[in-house]
Amino acid sequence: MEHSSNGHILIGIVILLSITVVLTSVSRRAHIPQILNYIIVGLFLGPFGFGLIESEENIQFLAEFGIVFLLFAIGLEFSLSQMFSMRKDVFGIGGLQVLITGAIVFFISSWLGLSNTVSFVIAGAFALSSTAIVIKQLTEQSEIQTRHGRSAVGILIFQDIMAIPLLIIIPALAVANSDALAAELGMSLVKGLIVVAVILAVGRYVLRPLFHEVASSKSQELFTLTVLTMVLAAAAFTEEMGISMTLGAFMAGMMLGETEFKHQIEADIRPFQDILLGLFFITVGMSISPELLWDNLSTVLLITLAIMVVKGFVIFMIMHTIKRPKGVSLRTALSLAHVGEFGLVIVTLALSEGLLEAEFSQLLLSSIVISMMIAPFLVKMNGAIAKKVFNRSYSNNFTELEHTIGEDSKHMSDHVVVLGFGRVGQTTVKFLENSHLPFVALDMDIKRVQEAQTSGVPVYFGDSAKQSIIKATNVENAKVVIITFHDHHSSLKTLKALTNVAPHVPVLVRTLDDSHLNELIAAGATEAIPDSFESSIMLASHLLLMLGKSPDEVLRQTREAREDRYGLLEGFYPGDTDDIAFDQSQLGQIIQAIYINESSYVVNKTLEALNLQDFNVEIKSIKRGHVKGDDPDPWTKVRVDDVLIIQGLPEDVDHAENIIHTGRA
Repeated sequence: MEHSSNGHILIGIVILLSITVVLTSVSRRAHIPQILNYIIVGLFLGPFGFGLIESEENIQFLAEFGIVFLLFAIGLEFSLSQMFSMRKDVFGIGGLQVLITGAIVFFISSWLGLSNTVSFVIAGAFALSSTAIVIKQLTEQSEIQTRHGRSAVGILIFQDIMAIPLLIIIPALAVANSDALAAELGMSLVKGLIVVAVILAVGRYVLRPLFHEVASSKSQELFTLTVLTMVLAAAAFTEEMGISMTLGAFMAGMMLGETEFKHQIEADIRPFQDILLGLFFITVGMSISPELLWDNLSTVLLITLAIMVVKGFVIFMIMHTIKRPKGVSLRTALSLAHVGEFGLVIVTLALSEGLLEAEFSQLLLSSIVISMMIAPFLVKMNGAIAKKVFNRSYSNNFTELEHTIGEDSKHMSDHVVVLGFGRVGQTTVKFLENSHLPFVALDMDIKRVQEAQTSGVPVYFGDSAKQSIIKATNVENAKVVIITFHDHHSSLKTLKALTNVAPHVPVLVRTLDDSHLNELIAAGATEAIPDSFESSIMLASHLLLMLGKSPDEVLRQTREAREDRYGLLEGFYPGDTDDIAFDQSQLGQIIQAIYINESSYVVNKTLEALNLQDFNVEIKSIKRGHVKGDDPDPWTKVRVDDVLIIQGLPEDVDHAENIIHTGRA
């Protein structure tokens, strides 16, 4: 009987995963968020759907770990430095949005006759948006660094912070009676502070030394096992303290996110996170009754519409009050008007704690799911909607900017227009400055633009996909335009604007790989330069030099490779011949891995003691066994069989390698 029961559970999980694979493959073409795929699978296969799985209790047990890993992953990505740099958006706009939205939802719920406890749960859930959906969609649209993109990210950071006290308070509400509610909540908050303090102390004094020791074992299995143990131990600790286990997972993620092992941990934990989190969202879908949803469809749609209107209106009014442009305010409001995965977590937690009735929770979950289905489309169309509603405002916003760029560029001719001032754009500009060639650059990162302008660099804040902005650079008289964006969607939009404004000007486009070459050329690019091809040439050049090949031979091979790959760019390196002496330092900095053996001078010495910075050499990472730690702590001791990855000019790297092995420069 037990075997039959276990077999039934296993068959159910296999059915779930099989249908999820098929649905995901199909829905990827329609750009439907992965979360919604899981919910739809649970909706149709659960006890209220086709009944292929009659009970979600066994799967629910595994799904609870999905929430734990979700919070752990969010903790890993949580950046205190980013939060501080965006503190005005985070604590200003974000704080007001959560407070005002929560208050309005609470009072409306109370007015409808719901208890204070239920009203509080609904207010907390509905005040939060989906970090995953918004960040993914804004990134795909190249809007993450725009004014509305940065505001949206700031608000999302504060929403994630507010999830912590909600995860503490909701279990407390379930056990507190009305007479001792204040005392119980106070005790829960005190316990929460104790938990946070303990985890912070453990993270500071235990986790980093522990992971250094684990890394020295050179065992990938031990490293992964240690990560899983830390996550589950933190979750178990907070649960034993009477607080949601997700709080412990979040704090553990924050602590490990500050170590040099962050990226290795992310890679190890992602398979467990994705699978278990998928099961969580499947169980959310299984708890929704299609019949109940259909019978109360008007109510569900009314709840969805009401919260999205209220939330969007609150965000718009807050941003408008602090003098943000109307178009930017509306675009931010549209991007965050929905309810996110944290809302699902909070409602599900309240249901499991007995704070919500099953049927009522289904209505709330259905409303959240519908808002999440609408969210990607609202984020995608935020620009078109805002421009249609506030067209005059948009024109006014850019008039002054266009005038400033136009006045500074009107006398320029045969100049270079650099679109994108990231690392690639800045490197390009350095070559232009060294060659005394005139240029003007556009970028959408306001902080980067301000810093560059302070140094006297002609860089302006502006969207290069807007014809009026790009026309202001006097692009018609430019000698060439170079597009340095890493995202090909941004490049395509910019190429379209350039084709309409200055179709005769040559355009050089950077792209990540060969996959979009034909598309970019068809869109108007004179030539597209793939990063993957150029990086492979540079890697091969460094490799040949390290293997003892002469610089002349390396130069000849790289020239031949470029000529074969770029037929349109023959002669791009005029004057170079195979007979010209070539200084090795012209290749720039190299990265070299140095194996540490028993006779190496640095064994049992700290990185700080090496003083490699005196030779302009940087230690990028340490590899122990299968584990690689980036940006290692200066007080890390070097062990036998470690691999040091260092970066610098070739001659400096040679000196550093000699010091590492012999102790002499």
